[in-house]
This record gives sequence, C-alpha cells and structure tokens, in this order.
Amino acid sequence: MKIISAKEAAKLVKEGDSVFIGGFIGCGTAHKTIEELVNLGTKNLTQISNDTAMADYSYGKLITNKQISKLIATHVGTNKETGRQMSDGSLEVTLVPQGTLAERIRASRSGLGGILISTGLGTLVAEGKEIIKVDGKEYLLEKPLRADVAIVYATYADRYGNLAYDGTTRNFNTLMAMSADLVIVEVEEILETPINPNNVVVPGVVVDYIVDSRKEQ
Repeated sequence: MKIISAKEAAKLVKEGDSVFIGGFIGCGTAHKTIEELVNLGTKNLTQISNDTAMADYSYGKLITNKQISKLIATHVGTNKETGRQMSDGSLEVTLVPQGTLAERIRASRSGLGGILISTGLGTLVAEGKEIIKVDGKEYLLEKPLRADVAIVYATYADRYGNLAYDGTTRNFNTLMAMSADLVIVEVEEILETPINPNNVVVPGVVVDYIVDSRKEQ
C-alpha cells in the first residue's frame, strides 16, 4: 500500500479502462481523485457505479465531459446529461437493478461464476441471458462484474491500509474495493494506530494506493 496524491491516482486510470466508482449520488465518494480524473480528461472509460450523480457534481462530470463511453448503473435520473447522451447514442448504458448490481460485484469478489436471480424475468432485462431452472423455477444467470480500477472512499485508513467507515458512506465502496485489479482509496483520515480488527471493514491486503484528502486542499 502506498500513499499518493489525487493527481497521481488519476493518472493510474488509462484510456479504455473499466472503473468502479463508489458512492450514492456523491455520498461516500472519492471526490478529489474524481476531480483530478476530470481535469486529466482520460476518455473511453467504462464506468460502473450506482448512479451518475449530477451533471455538474462529482463523477457526474465524467459523463458531462464525455469521458465515459459505456455505463453500467442502477439509476441515472439525477443527471440530465446522462439521459441526453443515452438518447443520442453517444453513451452506451446498461441499467441493472441495484441489488443485482451489488451481487454481481460481490460474485466477482467471491470467485463465483455468477448469480441466479428472478428479477427481470419476462422483461427486456432477460434478453440474451441464460435462463437456468432450479427445482422447477426459472432464474436469470447474471455474470460477475469486475473492473480494471476501483476508485473508492473510506472514512479511515491505518498504516496497513485497513479501512473503516462512518455511517452510510460504505455503500458500494466495500464491494468494489474487493473486486478490482487496482484499488485506489481516498480517505478522510490516516490513523497513526492500527484500526481495531473488529472494526476493519475492508482489509488492507486488497488496497494498492491511498489518497489523503486532507492534503488535497
């Protein structure tokens, strides 16, 4: 685990990468790292996130700046630019039910070949997907989601890279941190003492880089 600046972190994202972005409409998001990625202008990215925030806020700016060519998300209604690009065909959008999105990411973390769900059966969601019967009941096979890079948030990190959270800020961050090839975590505070093992939410073994947001003022 290495401590780097937000600007250095943004440079680790390469054109064409798939990127997990943690947060729920900007709550629990690595804002300063995302802002540097916007400034850098890296394009042709696949964004995997719960939503796309707002057009002028946080990771919503990546959409507005046309850095995202493909989007996998649960809802996009808070960002009018996402809808506009989706309508004109410049942005490829795959909408995934929120629980399914979380479980597909979790499946990658757990080394599973996929998950079986009933959500979406008989709808457009089922098009092109394998249907599997279990005890006479049909399920859709949803494949795992993994990304080249995860840009996630944590409230606290210790010098071993272990992460802990306050409140609802953990949202998708904890799953994404365990399911990407390269993991960048922006934190509010780096503790001098180790986090109590009982309070560790994400183990440091999966963390590659940490951005200290206090030094990014």
